Amino acid sequence: MHTLFAEGLRKRYGDLPALDGFDLTVPAGVIHGLLGPNGAGKTTAVKALATLVDVDEGTARVAGYDVRTRPAEVRRRIGLVGQNAAVDEVLGGRQNLVMFGRLYGLAKADALSRADELLGGFGLTDAADRPVNTYSGGMRRRLDIAAGLILTPAVLFLDEPTTGLDPRARNEVWNSVREIAGRGTTVLLTTQYLDEADQLASRISVMDHGRVVAEGSPDELKRQVGGERVTVTVSIDDSLDEVARRLEPAVVDHDARTVTVSGGVKDVLMILEKSEISPEDLQVRRPTLDEAFLELTGGDR
Repeated sequence: MHTLFAEGLRKRYGDLPALDGFDLTVPAGVIHGLLGPNGAGKTTAVKALATLVDVDEGTARVAGYDVRTRPAEVRRRIGLVGQNAAVDEVLGGRQNLVMFGRLYGLAKADALSRADELLGGFGLTDAADRPVNTYSGGMRRRLDIAAGLILTPAVLFLDEPTTGLDPRARNEVWNSVREIAGRGTTVLLTTQYLDEADQLASRISVMDHGRVVAEGSPDELKRQVGGERVTVTVSIDDSLDEVARRLEPAVVDHDARTVTVSGGVKDVLMILEKSEISPEDLQVRRPTLDEAFLELTGGDR
């Protein structure tokens, strides 16, 4: 079953196309990344799927419900965590979650029970009664995500959830997101941190100019810009040019006495062994998601 589906979404603001044929298909219970440079349309796509903006053209369904004809049903089944924290800084963590529960229509006892459950799940029980303005950045963000899970949504939209957080706080949020998906919630993650998408998402859609220009697992996207690159450092006793000839096509650096080739390390080792060449060093480098992103979006961040 596809928890998220979008086909041909278009949205214009005046003469500016924010979405220009946006397509997306996401199965249940996975973390799907949505990447793109500033202005690519990521936030507009999330708002359209979350029923916060109406599109000009196209079809979208969330948890089986059409976002244009059944928006109330969609809202009952989603959670949304935006770029800015929605929690009240003066209230305590428990008070915030009870307040959100009541706003969602839960009875007071049910809201309190759900708040305590979420506080425990996000490691915030000890800080439950402290004002949020005493929380660290990571704690505050985890509380914000917990607020989006009051009704255990089928889909959680996370719009750049770790912007401005330090590495420790980012790891805390990452662990929370993995746990959410592990319990069956589909997560659509928009982020400008490519390492974040690489760490969390099983599949990634790359957006540019309002549409998806590439989709695949992180490894599949990396392979689109080339495979492994193997750099062989040649000993002084071996002929650099001879090694390059046997491994060609190759890039030779005479100063560093290295030969760099594209291909699998096993193939390179086999050729070296047959040629009775023992390199001083051998390094394998794979393309990064950053390189894939830059190539797929024309080098524009």
